[in-house]
Amino acid sequence: MATMMHKFLKNKSLALSGKSIRIGITVTALTLAFGGLLWTTLSEGTAYYKHVDEVMADPVVWQDKNLQVHGFVVPNSIQRKRHSLEYRFEIENNGSVVRASYAGIVPDTFKDGAEVVVRGRLGPEGIQVIPNGVMAKCPSKYEPKPVAAEMSQYAGESQ
Repeated sequence: MATMMHKFLKNKSLALSGKSIRIGITVTALTLAFGGLLWTTLSEGTAYYKHVDEVMADPVVWQDKNLQVHGFVVPNSIQRKRHSLEYRFEIENNGSVVRASYAGIVPDTFKDGAEVVVRGRLGPEGIQVIPNGVMAKCPSKYEPKPVAAEMSQYAGESQ
């Protein structure tokens, strides 16, 4: 039996060389490292896009998850800490309100009643917004005018 095993190991086509083992270990390690990096990136980089009323309907479900929350800044709710860039404000949608806190520069269009999307995590104190996580939508002056209003302007000229 020992001679048969010895012949088996001597046969280079059946026995693994040290080089083959090293290549196999390297390929396995690289595959695991890439898979781990991909998993981490996808799990931390994704965020649920929800409206305030959807989140506040069952806040426990959304606790500590990456969120993008859409709503409107509640009038007179913006508070800025003196001599800092720390903000506290509320956003609402369909009667539901959530508090938000943010430290950073806000867009010029961020004001009472502005349509916003905030990115962060929901905690017991509301949404903790991440850096660069406040996006105020463009005001309605950029939306096209209704065609009927524009046509009525020219109706008097053709007569």
